[in-house]
Amino acid sequence: MLIATPLGNLSDLSDRAKHVLATASVLCCEDTRRTRALLSAISVDTSPKRLWAVHDHNEQAQTGAVLDLVASGHVVGVVTDAGMPGVADPGSRLVAAAHDRGLPVSVIPGPSAAISALVVSGLPTERFIFEGFLPRKGRERAQRLQALKFEQRTTVVFEAPGRTQQTLAEFALVLGPHRSATLVRELTKKFETVTRATLGELADLTAVEEVRGEVVLVIGPGELEEIDDAVIDEAILVALGSGERLKDVARSVAQRFSLDQRHTYDRARELRTASQGENT
Repeated sequence: MLIATPLGNLSDLSDRAKHVLATASVLCCEDTRRTRALLSAISVDTSPKRLWAVHDHNEQAQTGAVLDLVASGHVVGVVTDAGMPGVADPGSRLVAAAHDRGLPVSVIPGPSAAISALVVSGLPTERFIFEGFLPRKGRERAQRLQALKFEQRTTVVFEAPGRTQQTLAEFALVLGPHRSATLVRELTKKFETVTRATLGELADLTAVEEVRGEVVLVIGPGELEEIDDAVIDEAILVALGSGERLKDVARSVAQRFSLDQRHTYDRARELRTASQGENT
């Protein structure tokens, strides 16, 4: 059972979540210390035998034992340090494996940093994508940034406070300094701030003011008038360069720019053939 936990304000924990936290046989925790503090705050049993560490580095290894418990009839809860498990946090592999074994999976909805930041950002919410944490460096990061340049949906990005200024500066450079964006910090906590401006303005602001606490960046859609054949071709080439299959490239680019998927597939095939010819 996936259990959403507070982003910071303990009052956001639902009664149903409290009940499962108190009665589950085992709680799979991203960090047992953080979960123990949460359980202590709501006067729930914190005995070590109930708390299993299941995080990015051991989720795959722990999955078998966790699912064996579920198969034997035990209630197993899954929590992360804050928010919804499986969203840029451990949990998704466990859920997929449970489905593969035909075991029941349920969710106790609640706080989500991505959705909370999106709705408070003041940017369009009708269509959006979640990028999570971008790669820290190298070709993959550059490709992801280039792909966002042409994105017509609002984009939600997680970032560490110490890297926020650098990321905003890169966004301003690649996506354009006038692109609308919102910097959301310390959601639900005492020093929560929501700053809506342009990417250039946010980059300048964070260059002189230290960013502290948990950060979510929400970036508005690109300008429709910027899209032409050259822009579409560049988007296709970026997707091809990231190793996507041809049909996946065609689908994603066609959806992004509201194009005919068959035509986009044909164009992607032409560009791939031309690129391969240049490399021989």
